[in-house]
Amino acid sequence: MSPTQTHVLAYPFPSSGHLIPLLDLCKALVSRGINVTVLVTPSNQPLVPSNYSPLLQTIVLPKIQFPNPNQNRLVAMVTFMRQNHYPILLDWAKSHPLPPKAIISDFFLGWTHYLALDLHVPRLVFSPSGAFALSVSFSLWGDPPQIEKNNNDDVVSLPKLPNSPIYPWWQITYHFRESRRGEFEWEFHRENMLLNLETWGIVFNTFTELERVYLDHVKKELGHERVWAVGPVLPKPEDGSTGSEGRGGSSTVNHDDLIMWLDSRESGSVVYVCFGSRTVLTSEQMEVLTQALELSDVHFVLSVKDLDERHVERDHRNVLSGLADRVGKRGFVIQGWAPQLVILSHRAVGSFLTHCGWNSVLEGVVSGVVMLTWPMGADQYTNAKLLVDQLGVAVRAAEGTENVPDPSELARKIERLLERTKKERVRAEELRDKALSAINKDGTSHEQLDKLVEKLNELSNAQK
Repeated sequence: MSPTQTHVLAYPFPSSGHLIPLLDLCKALVSRGINVTVLVTPSNQPLVPSNYSPLLQTIVLPKIQFPNPNQNRLVAMVTFMRQNHYPILLDWAKSHPLPPKAIISDFFLGWTHYLALDLHVPRLVFSPSGAFALSVSFSLWGDPPQIEKNNNDDVVSLPKLPNSPIYPWWQITYHFRESRRGEFEWEFHRENMLLNLETWGIVFNTFTELERVYLDHVKKELGHERVWAVGPVLPKPEDGSTGSEGRGGSSTVNHDDLIMWLDSRESGSVVYVCFGSRTVLTSEQMEVLTQALELSDVHFVLSVKDLDERHVERDHRNVLSGLADRVGKRGFVIQGWAPQLVILSHRAVGSFLTHCGWNSVLEGVVSGVVMLTWPMGADQYTNAKLLVDQLGVAVRAAEGTENVPDPSELARKIERLLERTKKERVRAEELRDKALSAINKDGTSHEQLDKLVEKLNELSNAQK
């Protein structure tokens, strides 16, 4: 498609789970002729390919600083971005020869509503979470449940949402739990989230057949139809090293070694285990997991996050080394970034033990694997509820640190998940077909993306 004069500013929250899907969306917009400028910080600049297209540009903004180590990390990050990035973007937009006609920003960046007002352009929210999870957030912050004790025995019900979900108190996002109504941090999170309800439109990395009832609910909450489900947004095969293999960064494992190991396994015989780019398991969780993998006697790929300065006390290297020694060639252990989409799409992989981050959920869905859920926080409990209770494509394994099975029980679940006749497997394969159909030409997500581009071009033409 030939380029237009439509220019969009894309502002991700600077963590890989948020930036990667928004970057995939930006590439899809570029493929339809939209000029996109992605805002990055020095640490995540390498995730944006430098020579992808002349229509895809970047602005490198100041590195995020944490002057107060006692402040909530999300509050500190968003506050820094608002105070330090805002004036830079105002000056840049006013002097740019092709000013942006819209801002697409992450739902953690509610304050960009004001930036959009200053630039006289509409703001669109990009949700790296699903419509169910965002509906829960809107309900939680917009109509806070009346909880007196705030302890783990309390139950939070959200009766105004489709299917009336109920959660134990400990599964509610810690941003809501860890500060009290009226306190600065609680009010900060509430304002930041509810500003998303004032947005001109919302773009979801989901597809209609996956979350139709919640997409309809969000439209009702917003009071308009400018809600687009364009997912799963995934790299195109022709993207090469910037596609599935290099998505999110360079793998810490040799690609040929990994593929050779997978190729030597029978179809559907391998369980892939990964808890995302942020979760570091506790010592108890890691002990249960590694013992279960050893007891299960199944072939597995285990991907474990590299430690950072915040988790030095959770050094699992000795445990992992011991596991590798005991299971031999039955296991393949990756420490650091793994090419997850490559692994999940391999014919040998039949199941996925996951923390239920939304990116992982979508990659599992599009690969047609049965999932074993072990959510740890944030939107993951909601995502697990969707997979297990509403879609029937997953089985519960554990939940956070509150509900952790013994190793033998988890081992049995891992073994049973690879059974070919299991009803969850049939449903997973049906859902995979619906996901692939949605992103194919004439599919719902493909059509929604075309309609989004049409709206962006209309905005551009109206502002000339």
